[in-house]
Amino acid sequence: MGVRQGSGQGSDGQAVIHFRAAGVTLLLAHLLFVGWLTLRPLDVPWTAAANFEPLASIRNDLALGPAEALSRIGGALLLLAPLGVLLPMAGGRVFVSPWVSLLRTVAAGALISLAIELGQTGVPGQVVDIDSVLLNTTGVVVAHLLVVPVCRARLRRRGVPGVRDLPRYRQETRLRDEAPGGSTPTISRVGIAP
Repeated sequence: MGVRQGSGQGSDGQAVIHFRAAGVTLLLAHLLFVGWLTLRPLDVPWTAAANFEPLASIRNDLALGPAEALSRIGGALLLLAPLGVLLPMAGGRVFVSPWVSLLRTVAAGALISLAIELGQTGVPGQVVDIDSVLLNTTGVVVAHLLVVPVCRARLRRRGVPGVRDLPRYRQETRLRDEAPGGSTPTISRVGIAP
C-alpha cells in the first residue's frame, strides 16, 4: 500500500487516484474470483446438512486430523483475508481512526461472507455453514491488523503534504477555505426579498 510522492500537489492527487483505482480493481477481481469459487455448482454424490451451530464444523474439521483441519480451516481463513487490505486500499484514506477503519472493514467483510453463504443456498453441492462466516471474518480482521496500520504509518512518514503534522494541516486547510475577512455571518429567519 504505497502512494508515490511527487513534486507538487497535482502529482500527489494523481497518485492517490491511481492508488484507489488499483485498490478498486484488485477488490473487484478478488470478489469475482471468490464468487466463482464459492458459488459454482459442484457435482457431488451427497452433501452434508447446513450448519447453523457456531464452531460445530470447526470441531468436525479438527477431528479429521491436523492436515485436513489445516486445509479446511486455513482455506476459510484465507478466502476473504485480502479484503482486510483491499477495502481500505479502495477507500484510499490515510487520515482515519484505526478503530473506525477496522470496524468498517470487518463489517463489510462479514456482510460479504454472509452474502456468499446466503447465495450458496440455491447452488447445488454447496452447503451453508455459519463457521465459514466466522472464519472468513476472522481472516479479514487478521489481514487488516497485520498490514493496514503499518502501511498507513509508512505513508504518513513518506512526507505526503500535511501527513507529518496533521493538526497543522487541518488548520491550514480550514483557514484556506475561509474567506479573507473571516467566515461570513449568517442570520437565521431572514426571508428572500420579493
